[in-house]
Amino acid sequence: MDVPIWVLVIVGGIVISAFMAVKTGREEREKERELIEKEGEIYMERLEKEKEEKTESRSFG
Repeated sequence: MDVPIWVLVIVGGIVISAFMAVKTGREEREKERELIEKEGEIYMERLEKEKEEKTESRSFG
C-alpha cells in the first residue's frame, strides 16, 4: 500500500498545527491567569488603602 508523499506532508502539517494550537492555548491561559492575579492584587491593595483611610478619618473625626 503506497501512500503518496504529499499525503504524509499534509498529515504531518495537521499534527504540527494541532500541537501548536494546544501549546499556544496553554500559554495564553497562563498569561491570562497571571494578569487576573495581578489585577486582583492591585484591587485588594486599593481596598486596604480605602479601609485604612476610613479608619483614620473615624479616629480623627
